Amino acid sequence: MREDAQLALSAKDLDENSSVPLYQQIYSKIRHAIVSGEVAPQSRLPAEQELVQRLGVSRITVKRAFNELAIAGLVRRYRGRGTVVTYDSSTPTVKGSFENLIDGLKRMGLETEVQLLDTEIVSPSPAIAEALKLGRGASVQRIVRLRRLAEEPFSYLVTYVPEDIAETYTEDDLATASLIALLEKAGHRPCEATQTITAVPAEPAVAAVLGVTTGSPLLRIHRIMQDETGRPIQDITATYRADRFQYEMRLTREKNADWTAE
Repeated sequence: MREDAQLALSAKDLDENSSVPLYQQIYSKIRHAIVSGEVAPQSRLPAEQELVQRLGVSRITVKRAFNELAIAGLVRRYRGRGTVVTYDSSTPTVKGSFENLIDGLKRMGLETEVQLLDTEIVSPSPAIAEALKLGRGASVQRIVRLRRLAEEPFSYLVTYVPEDIAETYTEDDLATASLIALLEKAGHRPCEATQTITAVPAEPAVAAVLGVTTGSPLLRIHRIMQDETGRPIQDITATYRADRFQYEMRLTREKNADWTAE
């Protein structure tokens, strides 16, 4: 762990007459210092009591600000060690878009490293069987992977593929190649996808893998892919660290017309 963070924060940075609560003002100031790189990763923030005296606020106020930072995945709190910055501003952020979906996913596969955590042939749940349009008695391959970006945990992925397609590649292939490339090689090039995007709190097991605090905000994308024949070939739930991945889109509007995505 590095030395204590040199946090430039004083009582004059707070406005007691503002409608924004003091804990949130403190949170915002420290968050900016962390995200901007002013405070280095693995450095230790000032102790709660030090900030209480420096800022002239209650300990409850400082404690809540620190807890919010932990929930946001920016710091981790240790008993006896204090509050340590875990966010690294030098790690790049991946941007995705609704347009050029497949190409974007292929680029992501090239830009990130994948670790195969688990794979097995299982009976699908009713929801998976319906999504993949499978008949009674069919089996699927369940694949659990972790993606890293610049050696930092980036996304946690749980994928289901019909067993007859999964037979065309090996476990070693899954550990070294992108699943999009393997599907294409198997003759099932993804051509269409339906996806749903939601925000979810990090469950303990997922939080541990992604290196964030339980309850931290995550971006979850559920996607069903189809090949050229319209057959569903993949059901995937991808959970991304919100500080490492963002979706963006450009909207345009012609005169007297609705907004459309380009």
